[in-house]
Parts: sequence; C-alpha cells; structure tokens
Amino acid sequence: MGVAAQTRGKCAVASRRLGGARREPGFTLIELMIGLLIGALAIVVIAKVFAFSEAQRRATTTGGDAQVNGALALYTIQRDAQMAGYGLTTVLDALGCQIRAQYGGNNFTWTLAPVLITAGASGAPDSINFMSAATARYSVPTRVIVDHPRTAANFFTNSTIGVSTGDLMIAVPLTIDANNWCSLFDVTNIGSGGGGGGGQGQNQIIHNSGSSGPWNQPGGQTIFPAAGYPAGSYLLDIGTMINRTYSISASNALQLTTFNTVDTTSTTQELFPQIVQLQAFYGKDTNADGAIDTYDKVTPTTNAGWRQVSAVRMAIVARSGHFEKEVVTAATPQWDVGSTVPVSGSATCGSSQCVTLDVTGLSEWNHYRYKVYDVVVPVRNLLWHQ
Repeated sequence: MGVAAQTRGKCAVASRRLGGARREPGFTLIELMIGLLIGALAIVVIAKVFAFSEAQRRATTTGGDAQVNGALALYTIQRDAQMAGYGLTTVLDALGCQIRAQYGGNNFTWTLAPVLITAGASGAPDSINFMSAATARYSVPTRVIVDHPRTAANFFTNSTIGVSTGDLMIAVPLTIDANNWCSLFDVTNIGSGGGGGGGQGQNQIIHNSGSSGPWNQPGGQTIFPAAGYPAGSYLLDIGTMINRTYSISASNALQLTTFNTVDTTSTTQELFPQIVQLQAFYGKDTNADGAIDTYDKVTPTTNAGWRQVSAVRMAIVARSGHFEKEVVTAATPQWDVGSTVPVSGSATCGSSQCVTLDVTGLSEWNHYRYKVYDVVVPVRNLLWHQ
C-alpha cells in the first residue's frame, strides 16, 4: 500500500469518528425564551406580594404612630386641664373677673377663669387656654382687712401665711363690676412698711414698684380701680401664673403656646405631629344639682355663668402618616358623645349622638386613616361648687 493510500485511509477513519460523535445536551432558543418568561412572571408575583406586605407594614406602623401621638397629645392636654384653676377658683366670686396688669409700659388683660375655649370657624380646630397658679407651697386666699387706696403700696391682711417675696398675687375686689376689676402685682416685701392698719398689726403685703416689682406701678397706678380695694377684698397668691394655650398648627401638629410672666414673652412649640383636629366643649350644670346638663362652646360672660362650668370635654383626631393610593376613609371622623346629655352641634348617628370632626380641609384627606380620642375633665373646685 502506497503512502497516498494510507493517508486516504486515515482521513476516512477520522471523518467517520467526527460524523458519529455524540451531541452535547443544552437549551434551544425557544426553551431559553420560555424560561425567561416564567422567571419574569415569578418576579412580578414576588414584587406584588412584597409591595402588598410593605403597604400593610406601613399602614400598621403609621397606625401605631397615630395611636401613640393621639394618646400622648390627649394626655398632655388632660394634665393641664386637671390642674386648671388651681389657686384661682378657691374664691368662686372671682370667676370671670377681668385681670389687668402692666409690665414695662405694656398693658395686659386676662379673664380669671380656669379654661377658655376659642371656637374655630366652620368646623376648624378650636384652641383651649388653661390658667392656674404655680407655687412651691400652697395657695390660699388672703383677706384684705383695711381699705387699700389706689395709690397705696401695702395691703393690710389677716395673714401672710404661704406668701413669699417675689410671688405674683391677684387682688380681687369685694364687688366686681365695670368699675371694679382684678389686678396683678408683685410681692416685694412682707410684714413691714410702717405701722398703720387701724391696730391690725403688721400683716402687710408690700408691692413697691421698681426692678423687684416689674408688675407694679408707682402711685396713681391705673391697674388698680379708682376706688382701690376695700376691706373684705381678697388676694390670691399664684406664685407664678401658668398660662398655656393648645391649638393645631398649620403643619398639622398639636401646638402649645406658653406665656412667661418673668419677661412677658410667649413661646410656641409643636408637641406631637399628625394631630389634625381639636374640639372642646364647656360642661355646664345649669340648675346647680351637681350634674352636667349640657355641653356647649358658649364662653360665660358673668360670674354666675362661670359657676355653671363644671367640666371641659375635649376630642382630638390623630392622622396616620402614610398616604394610601386608594381611598381608605370614605367619611369624616365622628365623635360619639352619647345621648344622655345634650351636646351643641351634635346629630343623630344610629342610637347615639355624634359630633362631626371635620378634616375635609386637609389635602387628599380621604387617603389617610384617622383615630379619635376624647376625654371629660372636671374643672377644679367647680364640680362641687366650692
């Protein structure tokens, strides 16, 4: 066999081997496309499940935040409401008296009342002001035993127990009318000031003007009535006045404004976010039987009217912080006030009465969830008319 023949034989054998080789396993293009489609569908399903789970988690979390914010906001207001009137309502005849004061040439007026409700217009949030005394000791009324002229700088009193230099006091006239009002002053000294008093001893409360008495004016002061304060008038030792106002801020948070009697400045701070509504009512005992007969927002203008205010009833609305794509609140929140005692502005809701807590002024209000919290707080000393 020649060389050429051998070469042709070898090529033929190699050709047979290559032609008969086993094919390796793999995917066709169609199989790859089907696999990608199945994978894409699985990713879509997983993403939808995750998105639903995340939405539920956020709704639960923000709902919990609304519960916490609402509960804390109501507790904060309730705490001040429970102390409202301390040191002021021990003399019920003083309720409703206009308090006049002057500091640094600026005049101030307040109403001597534990709580003042300023109703919002057309369902807008109310604001609530609480006033009370803050003293490290105790607050008892002191009786004036000698006529106190307008220009005098010392009160002769039956006692100075509990009174300290630097305290703020409110003088309450024997008779309150257009010509006789209450006055705020600083105590600058106690038990001295030079005799007199018709033999009543040296129980004196001094209120000289100057740096130690910034709320006092020199002789001829205009904050005292022209007739002064006759014997039988009262002095209320308040130490330092607590004057706080709760409202809803423009950014939908519970807002607290505090008046500082040390320098007459007012400080405003936001306490809890997502508080979108605040409504309040006076609870009034109109027939003096010890039970509340009606709830309304009408602020009394007379002493007799203030004596009827036995409680304050409040509700706040807390909103979740999570915006829902779907409409989740179909109607505005309702405050169920019961049907036992009439509540001004309430309407029938089933077998009860409800007050609408309007939140429709909020942007896309029905894409949020809401919770209502309410409380009734007796006003110090007034529920028992003493």
